[in-house]
Amino acid sequence: MRRRPQVLLSSVLLLIALSVPCGAAADGKPQRKPYALIFGTVFDPNGRVVYGVKVKIRRADQKKAQWEIYSNHSGEFAQRVPAGKADYVVWADLKDYKLPSGKHLRPGTEVTVHIENDERSDIGLHLIW
Repeated sequence: MRRRPQVLLSSVLLLIALSVPCGAAADGKPQRKPYALIFGTVFDPNGRVVYGVKVKIRRADQKKAQWEIYSNHSGEFAQRVPAGKADYVVWADLKDYKLPSGKHLRPGTEVTVHIENDERSDIGLHLIW
């Protein structure tokens, strides 16, 4: 008769363990990896925002871009990167970009972003004629 409470207790504990999803915190919300955010705006030489510009991002110690994103209608872009101490290089890729006016834009200087932890870094990419 002593085994019955132990079996019942074991069954209850098993049901509780199975009802909590893997990777969930004690409050029931899934845990997420920390990240940093590089947020930027693309500007033309006159200071107006530019839509549809391909923006590339790479770690400073690497040669190839790890991320490619496009500026939205407000000229803005945002990219999550791993949290932690690292430098990133951000630039505009205008190879296939054409303005409706026919003028040709060229990328300005690359921007280096230093990330320390899980933070947001705001930058501006300024294009030239």
